[in-house]
Amino acid sequence: MTATAPDLILTHGDIRTMDALQPRAEALAVRDGRIVAIGGNDEIAALANGRTKKIHAGGKLVLPGFQDTHIHLQDSGTGFSSSVNLERARTIQELQQIIRDYAKTTNDLWVRGTGWYSGIFGAHNLDRHALDAAVPDRPVYIYASDGHNAAMNSKACELTGLDASVADPHGGSFVRDEKGVPTGLIYEDAIDWARARMPKKELDAYTKGVRYGQELCNRHGITGVLDAMVAERHMKVYRGLEEAGELSVRLRATAKVYPEESVKDALGRLEALRRDYRSENIAVHSAKFFLDGVLENRTAAMIEDYSDAIGGNAPIMFDEDHLRELFIAFDAARFQLHMHVIGDRATRVALDRIEAARVANGAWPSLHQLAHVQVIDPADIPRLRQLGVVTNMQPLWARCEPSVSDVALPFIGAERGRWMYPWRTIVDSGALYAVSSDWGVSTLNPFPIMQTAVTRQPAHVSKDFPVFEAQERMKVEQVVRGYTTLAAAAAWRADETGSLTPGKYADIVILDRDIFTVDPYAIGETEVELTLLGGREVHRAEGFAG
Repeated sequence: MTATAPDLILTHGDIRTMDALQPRAEALAVRDGRIVAIGGNDEIAALANGRTKKIHAGGKLVLPGFQDTHIHLQDSGTGFSSSVNLERARTIQELQQIIRDYAKTTNDLWVRGTGWYSGIFGAHNLDRHALDAAVPDRPVYIYASDGHNAAMNSKACELTGLDASVADPHGGSFVRDEKGVPTGLIYEDAIDWARARMPKKELDAYTKGVRYGQELCNRHGITGVLDAMVAERHMKVYRGLEEAGELSVRLRATAKVYPEESVKDALGRLEALRRDYRSENIAVHSAKFFLDGVLENRTAAMIEDYSDAIGGNAPIMFDEDHLRELFIAFDAARFQLHMHVIGDRATRVALDRIEAARVANGAWPSLHQLAHVQVIDPADIPRLRQLGVVTNMQPLWARCEPSVSDVALPFIGAERGRWMYPWRTIVDSGALYAVSSDWGVSTLNPFPIMQTAVTRQPAHVSKDFPVFEAQERMKVEQVVRGYTTLAAAAAWRADETGSLTPGKYADIVILDRDIFTVDPYAIGETEVELTLLGGREVHRAEGFAG
C-alpha cells in the first residue's frame, strides 16, 4: 500500500455529512481511522489500491455516528446484565411474578431487579410487603427506571439496618407508614444509604456491564457517549477496557458533586479524576449537580407549589449560596457544568447560578448543560441562548403515557403543563441543544426517540392517538443534529467528531432506510446496517453484504 492510499473506502452511499460546506456526497475514504476525502464514487474509488477495504453502501443513508450525551452506560449495562429486567411489568402481580421467577434462577443471596416504571408503581402500591409476597426469605432490592426510586423487601431492610430509628439522609428519604416505620420504598440519596450497606460487586461485573451496554450502543449506531454520573470505579473500568482494545465508543463523563462537600474538596476530587483518566477516547470533562429530583415522587422543585390536593413543594438539593460558590469555582477551573433539573424552579436556580459564574469568570465556550428540563417557565427560555446553555433533552418522554398524563400533569396543572418538554420552542429560540436517552431510564435506541420527537406520540400507536403538545414537534433534521453535530459539541469533541468531514474520525453509520423521507411513524423501526468507529467495524447487521 502506498503512503497515500486509503485503508477503506465507502462508495454508493447517500451520505449526509452534517457539514454545511459539503452536505451531500456518494463516497468517502478513510486512512488511519480518519476521513481523508469525500466526494463522488469515481474520484474516491480511484484513490484505492489492491489492499484498500471497500464498502458498497447500496444507495443507503450514511450518517455520522450518533452520540448520546446523557446515558448511564456502565451502571445501566451492569444493572441489566446482572439482575432481572422489570420494564415490562405493568401491575404489582406482574412485578411479583417476574421477581419470583428470577429468584428461582439465581444463586445470589440478593435478588436484584432494575427498570420498574415509576409512572405506575409508587408509595400507593409498592412496599416491602408486596415484595415479601414474591420472595419472603431472601433480600430483594429493585431499582426504578428513573434512577430516583428503589424498593426493598423486609429481609433487605433487616440486613441493611433500615428501621424506624434511621433518619432520612441529606437529599433523600425513606417512605414511612403512619407509625414512622420505613415501608421499603426509597427516594433519591437514600438509595446511596442502602447501597452502601449491600454487598459490593466485583469490577468484573461492571466490565461485563460496559460490554453489554456498548454492544447495544453500536447496534443502534451510537459511537460516542457521555456517561452522566461517574466515580473513580467507573473510570477504572473504562480505562481497563480501553487498554485492552475493547472500548467501542468514545467516552466523556461527568462526576457527581455532593451537597455536603466543600468547594475545595469537591474541586480537588474532580480535578484528580480529570487528570488521572484522560486519553484519546476517555475523559472526565464535567461536574454533575442534582438540583432536584423527579415529579413522580414529588421531589421536583417548582416555582409555585404543586397543583393537586396535596400541594406542597420540594427544595433545591443544595444550599443555594453554596451552589453559587461551587458553580463559580468549577466554571473557573474550566469544567463543564452538567445539571439535573426537572422542575421549573430547579431550571431557574441553575440559570441564575450559571449567570453568576459568567459574571465572575467571564464568558467562555463551556456549553454548560441543563439535563431534562421537564418543566420550564417560558420567561427562562430566552436565557438559554443568552447564557450559551445546552438543553440536553430526552424527547422519548414527551408523549401521553402514565408518567405524564396520570402523574405529572395532575401535579403541575394545565398551565404549567403547556411548558413541559417544550423542545421545538427551545430549538426555535436559537438555544443550543443535544438529544439523548438517559438509558436505562428508557431505551437507548435513537430511532424511537427520534420518532417521538417528531410525532409527540408513543411508538406503535395509531396516528390518531392523543398528541402531547403538537406545537412542540421537532423536524427530523433537528433531531439528527441533536444526535450528531450538536451532541459532539456538548461532549467537547466537535473538532474531531459529529460530522463526516475530512480530518475527523471515521465514525459512520449506514441505515436501512432514509429517515429524512420515510413516514415519520416508520422512523422507530429503523435498523443500523453497519457501524464504524474510527473506520473499525463495531457492528454489522446480519444480511448486510456491503
